[in-house]
Amino acid sequence: MSVVVSPDDVGVPRAQAGPTPQHLLTTLLGEYLDSSDADLPSMAVVAILGEFGISESSARAALSRLTKRGLIAVRGSGRPPVYHLTPAAIARHRSRMDHFLSFGARPPQWTGEWVTVSFSVPQSGQGQAPRHAVRKALGSLGFARLYDSVWIRPGSDSGPVTRALHDVLDGVEGSRWSVTRARFEEEAGPHGPAAAYDLAGLAAAYEAFIARYSDLRVAVRNGEVDAARALVARTSVMDSWRKFPDIDPNLPEHLLPKPWPCQAARALMLEIHSALGSLAEARLVQVATPYWPDAASWITHFQASENGVSVPAAGDGRKKRVLTRTSRSARPDSAYG
Repeated sequence: MSVVVSPDDVGVPRAQAGPTPQHLLTTLLGEYLDSSDADLPSMAVVAILGEFGISESSARAALSRLTKRGLIAVRGSGRPPVYHLTPAAIARHRSRMDHFLSFGARPPQWTGEWVTVSFSVPQSGQGQAPRHAVRKALGSLGFARLYDSVWIRPGSDSGPVTRALHDVLDGVEGSRWSVTRARFEEEAGPHGPAAAYDLAGLAAAYEAFIARYSDLRVAVRNGEVDAARALVARTSVMDSWRKFPDIDPNLPEHLLPKPWPCQAARALMLEIHSALGSLAEARLVQVATPYWPDAASWITHFQASENGVSVPAAGDGRKKRVLTRTSRSARPDSAYG
């Protein structure tokens, strides 16, 4: 499902392959709601997703899927249904928004250590399934394959990967694995750990992000983006940016090509995201209020702040809160040490 953007929208990039309705709804709820007390009517969700060209049937299917995943829950038994974010979803959204907005803010604290994983799974029998599961688990924890069955990630925290390997390989007959902390004699170059990463491809992805949204930044600076355009544009920028904290290994500077475009991409994202926050929030309130009279009391937006990620006060006078950097402990692969 593509995000629909009018060709006449100045500075708003045309979406090519947009997020699914479920993914888009998750992004919107994570960006603009921060309380499990808010009652969210289904028709308000339909209207909000309609801003992105999502049909009513697809919007309701997205609601159903997020309910099954436990991110939202039905409040009461009335019709039409009313939903609310679960406390677990609120905690996850805060952690993830902090992770997205704070990524790249400063170089990692580098100790010179790497966690390395070696594993062996029998070729016969059911070996293929656990081998695939190990690779998937390692990838989700930020590991890259250095050699056939040797995987690495920067840092020294081996606890999460040790637990993951126990979960996957305990009970798989004939499997063996080892987790160690190592220092490389030659970190850079073709025989060092940096060779495990496609840094050229990652740099190209950052450059493509910059090229895609540079015109939008100009339009934002010139005041040419109204509230309706702001909601779609801000969501597009965040949806494009949020992949980088998950695919960028955040290597120390001495292992990165020069110049490295992460900082330029982050600065562009933050400028657009911050400048359009209030406009996007206002558009959401406008669209949702006919079906949700209390919308202005609950809809808010995340923004970057000096000490963390803040949630500006919503219409009911709730105080601004500054969220601590929970992502550092919640995502052990996001920091070294």
